[in-house]
Amino acid sequence: MTAKLKTAVLGATGYSGLELTRILLRHPRLEKPFLLRRSADNGSATDLADVFPALSGNGGYPLHSLSWPSLKQQGVELLFLATPHEASRSLVPQALSQGLRVIDLSGAWRLKQEQHRAIYNFQDADAATAAELTERAVYGLPELNGDRLANATLVANPGCYATSVILALAPLLKAGVVDRSRGIVSDSKSGVSGAGKEPTAKTHFVSVADNLSAYSVFNHRHVGEIVEQLQLGADELIFTPHLLPIPRGILSTIYLHLNREMTPLEVESCFTNFYSGKRWVRIFHTPKLPQVQFSLQTNYCDLGFCLAEDGRRLVLISCIDNLLKGAAGQAVQNMNLMYGWQEDEGLQ
Repeated sequence: MTAKLKTAVLGATGYSGLELTRILLRHPRLEKPFLLRRSADNGSATDLADVFPALSGNGGYPLHSLSWPSLKQQGVELLFLATPHEASRSLVPQALSQGLRVIDLSGAWRLKQEQHRAIYNFQDADAATAAELTERAVYGLPELNGDRLANATLVANPGCYATSVILALAPLLKAGVVDRSRGIVSDSKSGVSGAGKEPTAKTHFVSVADNLSAYSVFNHRHVGEIVEQLQLGADELIFTPHLLPIPRGILSTIYLHLNREMTPLEVESCFTNFYSGKRWVRIFHTPKLPQVQFSLQTNYCDLGFCLAEDGRRLVLISCIDNLLKGAAGQAVQNMNLMYGWQEDEGLQ
C-alpha cells in the first residue's frame, strides 16, 4: 500500500487554516496533518479545539511551535502556510531550503510584476533569493495552470476575489470577444470572513450587520493578480470590493461589452468549451444565475451570464465560497495536482 503523505499547516487557528485542516483530516491519501501555531496566534492554546470548541471530543488536534527539525522528524513533505503575507514572504525561503514543498495561501508570492507587488511593501532580507522564488512560484489557479503544478515546489494560492473574477473572464478574453477598449467593471461582494479573523472597527458586528459598504476602491491587493493573470492593462479594469453582512461567500457581478454581436448559445459555448473537464467549475444555463448560497461549503466556482438584446452588452455572475474555492479548497485542489491525484480527492 502506498505510503500516505505527511503535511503540516502553519496558521491552523485562522478561518482558512481551520477549513484546510478539516479537509486534510478527511483526505484519503494523507496522514493526520501536523498543526503549527504562529507565535502571534493564541499563544496559550495547545490544541486547535481550544480555539474552535466545535472540534472538541474528536481525539485532539495538538498545536506545535514551528521548528524545522521537528518537521523533518515528523516526515513532513508539504507545508501549507495560512499566514499573513509578510510572514509567508520570510518563511518560504527557509521552508524550501529544508527540502519542503510549499502551498502558500497568502499574497506573498502571487505577483510577478513589481508595480503590482509594491502594494505589499515587502522588505526582503535577501532580495536575490526573493526575486528567484518570485519567478519560480506557480500561480495556483488549477483551471488555468494545472499543467504546471506537478513540478512545482512553491504554489501561490490565488486570492478569493481574484479567483472569482479571473475564472469568469478568462474564457471570453481567450476567445478574443471582449471589447477591451470599453473597459471591464467588476462589482464584487464578500462575506466578513474574507477580512480574516483579526477583528477591526470595520468588521465588528455593529459595523457589518444590516449594512453594505465598499472599500479599497482602486487599490485592492487582488487587482494586480487579476490584470496579471488575464494580461489586462491596469486601465482596462475597474474592480470595487464590498463587504456583505454574511459570514462567507463571494458574488462578483462583471460588466463588459463584446466586440461583435453574439447569441447566448455562443457565449455559453465559450465557457463550456474552456472549462470542459474542469471538475470545479459549474456553468449555469441562461437565464439561470448563480447565487452565493449555491456554492457555500463547496469548492465550486459557479458561473452564469445575461446577454442584452443587442448581443453586445454582457453581465457575468461568479460565485464562490471564499474559504474553500477562494482559499483552503483550492489549496487542496493544487496539492492533488502536485502529486498526480484526482483533482477532487478530499473535496467531494
